[in-house]
Amino acid sequence: MLNGMGDHQAGRAELRGDCERCFGLCCVALPFAASADFAVDKPAGTPCRNLREGSRCGIHARLRQKGFTGCTVYDCFGAGQQVSQITFGGQDWRTGPPERARRMFDVFPVVRQLHELLWYLTEALALPAARPVHAELRKALEKTEELTAGTPEELAGLDVAAHRQEVNVLLLRTSELARAGTKGRRKDRRGADLMGARLKGADLRGASLRGAYLIAADLTGADLRGADLIGADLRDADLTDADLTGAFFLTQPQLNAARGSAGTRLPGSVTRPGHWTAQV
Repeated sequence: MLNGMGDHQAGRAELRGDCERCFGLCCVALPFAASADFAVDKPAGTPCRNLREGSRCGIHARLRQKGFTGCTVYDCFGAGQQVSQITFGGQDWRTGPPERARRMFDVFPVVRQLHELLWYLTEALALPAARPVHAELRKALEKTEELTAGTPEELAGLDVAAHRQEVNVLLLRTSELARAGTKGRRKDRRGADLMGARLKGADLRGASLRGAYLIAADLTGADLRGADLIGADLRDADLTDADLTGAFFLTQPQLNAARGSAGTRLPGSVTRPGHWTAQV
């Protein structure tokens, strides 16, 4: 697990899904409904029809072509290997009693939420501007790590929403500190409905876009430097040639759900999605 005082990049590596150490939990525990994101219905606790032996996806290289785009924009933040190897000590859900499998499937989404919080807290600690709250952030990170190390029974009974609220207070303060250095007016579009909005070339430097609905928004060439993007819905948003340098609380699943190009400038915490166009 992470060390609150440890290396930032090493901590981030532990918060990325590692399918080699997981029993395909996201392909079994989670439900999905036939839609633009999934080709079929699948109830929670039922293995996806594409799951193969060895916990591998049989169409991993063709998910988008086969109608499973939703799988390509999902990341467990390392919860899969945590639950598989630590919480349940390497015991595969296939080989034990049904009750153990059910408990594993119940615990997985809980740990996923905790790991997402660890991702945000780790990033917050890497922001120099947030130094005034670094001590509190470290305490929150350590507490969250302790929660992830709980027994299956403790995790199943955890009030995740209450813990998220505690952490969110710190993340909000972090956002205010990080955006305070942005010159000019810092737009507050928290939770705004910007679906399909025409924001081509928009100056969104230091903006708060926390939880904003940016589905299919045109952000071509937009300046998003230093923006807070926690929870922003970027599905089908066009980020072609946009500048997200220094944007924070941006996750890989958010980026994978968007469209972009080789000219899109990104923060170092994420990687350019493979499906993005190569045009600049």
